[in-house]
Amino acid sequence: MRPHLHSLAAWALVASTGDLTGVLAANSSGCGKEPTITDGPHTAVANGKTREFIIKLPANYDKNRPYRLIFTFHPLNGSARQVANGDSSTEPFYGLPPVSNNSAIFVSPNGQVAGSVGGMMGWANAGGEDVLFVDAIMEKIEAALCINQDLRFSTGFSYGGAISYALASLGGGPKSPIAFYQQHGTGDQVLPISGARQVRDILLRANGCTPVTPEVTPNGATSTQVVYKGCKEGFPATWVVFNGPHTPAYADAGSVKPIGGPNFWNFLSQFE
Repeated sequence: MRPHLHSLAAWALVASTGDLTGVLAANSSGCGKEPTITDGPHTAVANGKTREFIIKLPANYDKNRPYRLIFTFHPLNGSARQVANGDSSTEPFYGLPPVSNNSAIFVSPNGQVAGSVGGMMGWANAGGEDVLFVDAIMEKIEAALCINQDLRFSTGFSYGGAISYALASLGGGPKSPIAFYQQHGTGDQVLPISGARQVRDILLRANGCTPVTPEVTPNGATSTQVVYKGCKEGFPATWVVFNGPHTPAYADAGSVKPIGGPNFWNFLSQFE
């Protein structure tokens, strides 16, 4: 049986997967061992291909403490290094490490050109090989580091959101409940917000959440967040909408700090 990601999310498309219903946490085999993986690039083999991922450990890593494991997937034509290092369009690891209080291990996997759109680096998942790559990464990390296997998460922007949704579906969706955080711009010219709303509504039905009508809108240059009520226990849902384009780096008026990282961290912090 393949390991599952406990919860997922993605900017411009933001989701969460898994069963969050209070099953006792299982700790990885790497707990109690001296770490054999350090910060920086590493490789894993999946479907006969050696592929790269980049890992970021918390400060003062404790071999006896089970950490969250958070995957951060890059967009089309991006890379693991783009996400890990940050660039003009995004903070390192989507702004999550500074708000994590050293309670998580972050992973940025590298996509591949094969099968992807326009011959650019992405997540075509041909024959399920990107999912196999995630499995291989988890197997390698969890043998070397201490992970709470009930607290595996994923986030990504654009195509990185799409692979997060793919992983979410393998975890039981879309008809099964999936805890999710979804963030989208009204002016997204790449992935129109109408499609994001359709995905959101499918997930809300699966989670048993009470829809909000009429459709919420941003307050000018300030985003609007909806935390849905009535959801099945352990499967919360949050929707954030902002007036802006296809970007992972939207910041509300009066701030230069993107909202995505802090918002998503607040969402996943409810799971212990």
